[in-house]
Amino acid sequence: MAEVTSTRRESPPSMIERMTLILDAFSGPSARLTLEDVARRTGLPRSTAHRILDQLVRQRWLAHHSFGYGLGQRALGLGGQDGGHGKIREAAAPMLHQLQVTTGLVAHLAVLDGAEVFYLDKLGGRLATSVPSRVGGRVPAHGTALGKAMLAWLEPEQVDVLLGGEISRFTSRTIGELGTLHQELHRIRQRRGLAFERGESFPGIACVAAAIRGAEGPVAGISLVGDIHTPLENVAPLVVTAAREASQVLFPGQAAVRRRPPRASAVPRARRPQPGGAEEDATWSPETMNRLMAVDSRGDWM
Repeated sequence: MAEVTSTRRESPPSMIERMTLILDAFSGPSARLTLEDVARRTGLPRSTAHRILDQLVRQRWLAHHSFGYGLGQRALGLGGQDGGHGKIREAAAPMLHQLQVTTGLVAHLAVLDGAEVFYLDKLGGRLATSVPSRVGGRVPAHGTALGKAMLAWLEPEQVDVLLGGEISRFTSRTIGELGTLHQELHRIRQRRGLAFERGESFPGIACVAAAIRGAEGPVAGISLVGDIHTPLENVAPLVVTAAREASQVLFPGQAAVRRRPPRASAVPRARRPQPGGAEEDATWSPETMNRLMAVDSRGDWM
């Protein structure tokens, strides 16, 4: 009888028990585990753990990131959590307010949810009604500066998985091919994370964005939005500074930690992190801004 009990403990007979073991392995909403971590903590065979993890991801109990598995929207919802959205909004609120007051443009805060951008906050005064976005709304990530700013810090394979292998156009300016999108994400990394779009999501709307990042990758994005003629190059450094400050508020113990960019770093040599994790000042000279904001022959942002 003792042997039977021991066997049952080592290999739960029901799928529900196995799923519960796996979900219990995650210590909190921010926990990230690899397949090996899950197998070790649950005592399940690796192949069994992998099969159940895939099923939990498909049902959104878990989320699969390039840096491991984490609790998904369903699991977080059952625990009264919001996926950390409340914490992100609280951390970014002062920066978002300052951006809007300083520039007079519409400021957004959003997170990446699969292939979509999910808006957490929007500040904009009189201009807000002219921008077709709303808190709680969703738009395809590849057609927005916010989405591209976050996608740029994922591995290319993860981007392909999130977008499902193909992307669609919404306007004549939307990137409609994955190869072209990957080229754009590479250019965003070269610009130290600055992403732009002009009329890619909605005609007549322009946007500049940067990602809020932790040691494990992007967690949210901040953007400023204006009409198609807005000189966004003038406010781009403010967006980068706001995103960096929000990152420091969210991850104070990881301020000096920098996750290696996807593939080899394409950050300009003069702007690489310094020894010990310190980074050069984010203020750019007019000459540097001119190089970063170069416009191609079609008049589009790089």
